[in-house]
Amino acid sequence: MARPEKVSLTDLLAQQNLISQEQLKFVLAEQLRTGRKPWRVLLDNAFVTEEQIAQVFAKHLNIPYVNLKHFNINPALVKLLPENQARRSRVIVLEERNRKLLVGMVDPTDLPAFDEVVRILRRDIDVAIVAESKLLEIIDRCYRRTEEISGLARELSEDMGDDYIDLAALTENVGTEEAPVVKLLQSMFDDASLVRASDIHIEPQEVLLRIRFRIDGLLHLQTEADNKIATALVLRLKLMSGLDISEKRMPQDGRFHVRVRDQSVDVRIATCPTQFGEAVVMRLLRQEGGMVQLDKLGMPPDMLKRFREVVRRSNGMILVTGPTGSGKTTTLYAALAEINTIDQKIITVEDPVEYRLPGINQVQVNENINLTFSVVLRSALRQDPDIILVGEMRDEETAQIGLRAAMTGHLVLSTLHTRDAAGTLFRLVDLGMTRFMVASSLQAIIAQRLLRLVCESCSEPHIPGDQESEWLKVEGVSPEQWGGLLQGHGCAHCNGTGYYGRSGVYEMLEMSRDLIEAATHDDVNHFMRVAGKHMRGKTLLDHALAEMKQGRTTVAEVMRISNQVED
Repeated sequence: MARPEKVSLTDLLAQQNLISQEQLKFVLAEQLRTGRKPWRVLLDNAFVTEEQIAQVFAKHLNIPYVNLKHFNINPALVKLLPENQARRSRVIVLEERNRKLLVGMVDPTDLPAFDEVVRILRRDIDVAIVAESKLLEIIDRCYRRTEEISGLARELSEDMGDDYIDLAALTENVGTEEAPVVKLLQSMFDDASLVRASDIHIEPQEVLLRIRFRIDGLLHLQTEADNKIATALVLRLKLMSGLDISEKRMPQDGRFHVRVRDQSVDVRIATCPTQFGEAVVMRLLRQEGGMVQLDKLGMPPDMLKRFREVVRRSNGMILVTGPTGSGKTTTLYAALAEINTIDQKIITVEDPVEYRLPGINQVQVNENINLTFSVVLRSALRQDPDIILVGEMRDEETAQIGLRAAMTGHLVLSTLHTRDAAGTLFRLVDLGMTRFMVASSLQAIIAQRLLRLVCESCSEPHIPGDQESEWLKVEGVSPEQWGGLLQGHGCAHCNGTGYYGRSGVYEMLEMSRDLIEAATHDDVNHFMRVAGKHMRGKTLLDHALAEMKQGRTTVAEVMRISNQVED
C-alpha cells in the first residue's frame, strides 16, 4: 500500500460542518500553544467523537474503519510490533491476508509512524483506521506481563538457591526497587490491573507456588513457580502492610496502598497458615475509577425509582443482602453518593473502608483494640448523624443498636448475608431481634447478585443443550423465545472466557402495611406467601432471565444464579 497523503483533519471536519469556525480557531491556537496534535485537542474538548474522526478519515482516504470492539484480535500478530512502538505510534497489527499485514492506525496520515512500522515489519501493509481508546485497551491486554511474571519468579527461585530465606538480609533490602521479589510483585499488580482482577491469590502447594487472579467473579491461573519463593513473597507483602513478619502460625489482616498504571489502589491483605506455607489473598480496591452511579448498577427502571424514593426517607433501615462479592457495598455507596448533601451528616462504620467519599465521616473498625461495630455505632449515635451506614450486621448487639437507631429518627443502611430479600427478616430474628422491632424498622430490602455479561466481541447465537432446554421450559421460557440467546466462544478481548464485565441483578421487597402485619405473625409461611405476591415477576431470577432474553448473558450464567438463590 502507498503511503497515505498528509491531510488536515481540522479542515476535513470543518468542511463537513462537524466543527465550527470558532472551534477550528481554538484547536489551531491550542496546537501552537501546547504542541498537541489537533485530533487530541478535539477529543479533549469533546468537539467531536473518536467515531466521527475515524469516519471522516476513512471516507477521505478511502480506507476501512475497523471497530475493534467487535474484532477478534490475534495477540501473536499484535506482538509483531514492539510495545513501545505500538504505543508511541498508536498502531497495532490486526490480521494477515494475502501475504500482507493489515495494521490499525489512529492517525493514518502520521507518515513517520507509517514508515517506521513498514521498516520494523518488513512486509507490505494495508492500513485501517481504529479508535484510540479501544486500541490502547488491546495493547494493554496483548502486552500483558504473564511471561515476565513467570520469568521473574524463576529468577527469584534461582537467586535463592536451595537455602532457607535470610529474613534479616531481605528486611534490610526492602527498599531496593531492583530486587527480584519486588519486581515480581510490581509485575503481578500491573498485570492484575490490566485484566480487571478483583483479587490476587498466592497459594503454596507441596512443590509449586500457584498465583491466581479473580476476574469477573471466577479464578484464573496466572502462573506457577517453585514453592521456595513463597516465603520471600509473603515476607515482602507483610512488610508492605505492617504485619508481624515473625508470626506464621496465626492468620493476619492488613492493608497497604500502591499506585499501579497511574491508578491509586488500596490492597486488603489476609494471610492464612496452610500445610505448605502461608497463603495470601489480596483484594484490590481501585480508588480512581469514580463512584458508581445508582443508575449504572443495572437496576430495572421501576425498581430504581422506588429505591431512590426509599433512600431519601428520613428514618428506617434499608438492607442490601447477598453473598460475599455480590456488590452490596457498591450499591450502598452509590445510594450514599446521591443523598450526600451539605445538610446531611453521614457516618459510616466499616471493616474495611472500601470507598472514600468526600463529606462523609468514615470509621474503620479495629477488633485488635476492641473498636468493634457496636462500640463505634454507639459512639456514632452521639455524633448527631442523620444517616448511618453499618458495613455489616454481624451480631446481635450491632443489629440491636442499628434497629433502635432506625426507630429513633435515623436512616440506617447496612448489609446482611441472606439468600433472598424475603428471608432477611428471619435472619434478623435469628440474631435475637423481635419481630415487632424488625417489622417496624425495616423500610426495604434489596437482594442482589453479579451476573457475568457475554463478551460483545465474540458473542454468537446459542442453541440450548438438553439440560438447558429442560431448565428453560421449567422456568417458563418457551422455545419461541430462544431466538435471542447468545454465548461467547472466547477471544482476546475476554481472555478466552466468553464473558466480559458484570452487571447486577436485583430484587426489592418494600415493607408495605400488609407485609409489616404479616412480619409480626407467628406463621412464617404466612409472611412468605404475602412476600411472594409482592415479588411475583420481580425476583432475582426474573431479572436474570430478562437479561438472558436480551442477549446480555448466557443460559449457563442464569442457571448458576438460580442455583445460588435456591440452595
